[in-house]
Amino acid sequence: MKRSDRPPMKHAEKVSFLLKRILGQPGFGEQLNRHQAWLVWDQLVGEQIAARARPFKLRQGVLEVQVDHPVWMQQLQMMKPQILEKIAAKIPNAGITDIYLRQTRKPQTYSPKKQKTTPEPQPWEGMELTEAEKDSIEEKVSPIANMELRHELRKLFTRQKQLDKCRKD
Repeated sequence: MKRSDRPPMKHAEKVSFLLKRILGQPGFGEQLNRHQAWLVWDQLVGEQIAARARPFKLRQGVLEVQVDHPVWMQQLQMMKPQILEKIAAKIPNAGITDIYLRQTRKPQTYSPKKQKTTPEPQPWEGMELTEAEKDSIEEKVSPIANMELRHELRKLFTRQKQLDKCRKD
């Protein structure tokens, strides 16, 4: 939808409301489970292969992987069963049944994440939350089964509460 076709918002929605609405959609949890393959790919295949092959697409249980050289495609073709076993062990509910290898013309280079310098703390980061606020956040995230996602949402909701409190003061 074009911006001009959209009615203007009277006020911005809180992130917690938007996330709750998105996470409440049917099938969203299953999609998150399937796409965790991107997060664990480097661990599953190792740094050397990860430098040459990257997950690209996931469609109907088939993980499409871009590979930058035919020799690596052949190697990965032979390793498919082991990689699928590792995916099934690491992400049991992913539903990934096959891997499709595609050679890319322009190889994607792999570079480990660089360490970021820590910025100065913002004033709202030091705001203490009350027990009631902490309980409210815990109540929102408790239905989420994925522990990693629950932890990240807890951090997000905590930061939002701290920011809200700072704005009120």
